[in-house]
Amino acid sequence: MPDRQQKQSRGPAQRRTAKVLSRGLARLCVPAALALLASSAGAADEIAPSLTVPPAVLDAPGRGIQASASGHSAILPTLYQLDSQPIEQISPLVQRQLLHGTQSTLVRWIVKKGGVFPLHHHANEQVTWITQGRCEVYSQGKEFVMTAGTVLVIPPNTPHEFVCTEDTIDIDFFSPQRQDWIDGVPSVAAPVK
Repeated sequence: MPDRQQKQSRGPAQRRTAKVLSRGLARLCVPAALALLASSAGAADEIAPSLTVPPAVLDAPGRGIQASASGHSAILPTLYQLDSQPIEQISPLVQRQLLHGTQSTLVRWIVKKGGVFPLHHHANEQVTWITQGRCEVYSQGKEFVMTAGTVLVIPPNTPHEFVCTEDTIDIDFFSPQRQDWIDGVPSVAAPVK
């Protein structure tokens, strides 16, 4: 029986129960899953608590709900304060703060002048946004000069290297998530041991 027909055959009480259960499971599962990710990645990658109470998260009855998705498959979003995330020292000139979603990774790199990410590639698409400072990015025989406000989209498996010529704040978005980092593989910016 198709899902739509199953929903129509449920009574109002069953639909309300299913909705409450799905919300409750989402509230329990998302923080638990993120905590599991943090614990599996090691102490340096622990995450700060999510924001779950007012004024950051408020009840909004009837808002943000699609009947076709919310009742059975939607997971409640999780809100974080990026500034509250632990700062991991990658090298003397490079620090990072990161969050892993279910299918992506968000990183804020705090890089001192002279910080380098040597030539490398990965299976993840990378979107880099420089919010402060300046970096030179080398890829495929080209130099891309990135300054505050510029965004560079790096396709999967494309070799690239970064040289930060000023103190820089770089926001990176990776998709799919950086499973290598979750598994404890160090960043390419880490000193070779």
